Amino acid sequence: MNDRELVEKAMAGQAVPRVPVGFWFHFLSDAEMGDGLFDKTVLERNLKGHRDYLETFKPDLVKIMTDGYFTYPLAGGVREIKTIAELELIEPLGPDHPWIRDQVKLAQTVTQMKPDTCYFYNIFSASTTLRFMVGRNVLVEWLGKEEKVTAAALGRLNAGLKTLTQAIIKEGGADGLYLSVQNPDIGRLGDWLYQELIAPGEIDLLNSTNALGAKNILHICGYEGVRNNFLPYRDYPAAIYSWAANVEKFSLAQGQKFFQGRCVLGGFPNAKGSLLQTGQKQDVVAFAKNLVAEAGRLGVIVGADCTIPQGIPYERLGWVREALAS
Repeated sequence: MNDRELVEKAMAGQAVPRVPVGFWFHFLSDAEMGDGLFDKTVLERNLKGHRDYLETFKPDLVKIMTDGYFTYPLAGGVREIKTIAELELIEPLGPDHPWIRDQVKLAQTVTQMKPDTCYFYNIFSASTTLRFMVGRNVLVEWLGKEEKVTAAALGRLNAGLKTLTQAIIKEGGADGLYLSVQNPDIGRLGDWLYQELIAPGEIDLLNSTNALGAKNILHICGYEGVRNNFLPYRDYPAAIYSWAANVEKFSLAQGQKFFQGRCVLGGFPNAKGSLLQTGQKQDVVAFAKNLVAEAGRLGVIVGADCTIPQGIPYERLGWVREALAS
């Protein structure tokens, strides 16, 4: 059984010879995450990182990392939004925009690197993308005080993301999206506001790619320790559900019940200095085995809460795969 068949069976909740394993990390520095359009070496260095990782570790499934393309391009080549009036610089992008064409090239190239593998393209929701661009506090403030203006900007941004995701599935060869969502501040941005202003665009991205036959991962992100109310996400139309189990204190086993038996992904903490990075082999193996003992072997893919730190030796990731093969 090849990796694609293994992951497809896990997605379908069918019996597998071993539980699949998927980990990912960034290939570029934090300072370069929005530089793809301005530094033409970014794309090639990102591709080299993927190639080295795939050839060396041979992961069971691949999340295509969009390092260099985290921020959305603004009209006139402006690189930074400083005032709410500048949200007008966010415009829907056409399919020939360089930001989209570069990413189609990224997807096309990576999906050819390792045959018979499932590839999921990293996409940040409109609100998360805007948060990268203006900061969490500013985003929440604008959503609270200038709801219509901010919501309109999110709508235009989501339209551009929809054009991108359609191209990624139709042309890029990706099997689906890895859509990262997060309530920017559950303490200040209430669920009703999230469901009214943010959720419709996220669901639209999933539905529009589902219509093309995509199998998508919904990732409920715990970045910076932010916790989420899971109820709004329960009925998002995804094939796989992923979340920060150790941040949320919500295990794979609990999540599988909550998401009504659909496929779940994760389990390991991903913070710097955590088990996967520093633990003894026997402890990593025991943790992996315990995840599967609790959640079962059906509809489970073992990974981490989110992106793992750069520089973890591939051998340590191999311990997890070896543990679940025995």
